[in-house]
Amino acid sequence: MPYGIRVYVRLMDRLADWVGLVAMYLIFVMIGVLLTDVVSDKIFSLPLHWCVEVAQFTLAAYYFMGGAKTLKDNDHVRMDLFYATLSERNQARMDAVTVFCLIFYLCVMLWGSLSSLSYSWATDQRLPSIWNPSLVPIKVLMVGCLILMLLQSFSLLFKYVAASRGEQLE
Repeated sequence: MPYGIRVYVRLMDRLADWVGLVAMYLIFVMIGVLLTDVVSDKIFSLPLHWCVEVAQFTLAAYYFMGGAKTLKDNDHVRMDLFYATLSERNQARMDAVTVFCLIFYLCVMLWGSLSSLSYSWATDQRLPSIWNPSLVPIKVLMVGCLILMLLQSFSLLFKYVAASRGEQLE
């Protein structure tokens, strides 16, 4: 494979690892927020209305940010009925074909999320709650993470094409 593709694959893998590491620590942030909510409500009788929504946003960010890392590490769900019986090169060929389905799906998701972000931005969309937070930040994160997953999908395509030829990118 050309040098530029090798650099792209390494860059995307490192970026996916870094974003995945940040996502991993979001679980601790969510636990801290929920613990703060419980302590303030049960011990001090002071309910914090923002805690549950911050925890929900944090969990959504965790899922969004973990997508590229999941793709990179090949930890996604796969139907192994026929796949497991194939040779490594044929598995790579099948993966190279099916990654186009993933790219199409991510493009549709990106299109919808851009539309949703545009609506939220134009209308200053907020959650109808006491805290009333804006939905724009989480939708910006959703769009960014879908773009990252799309870029990681192209990295996977390059890896699969190289593996189907018997080459190594790394």
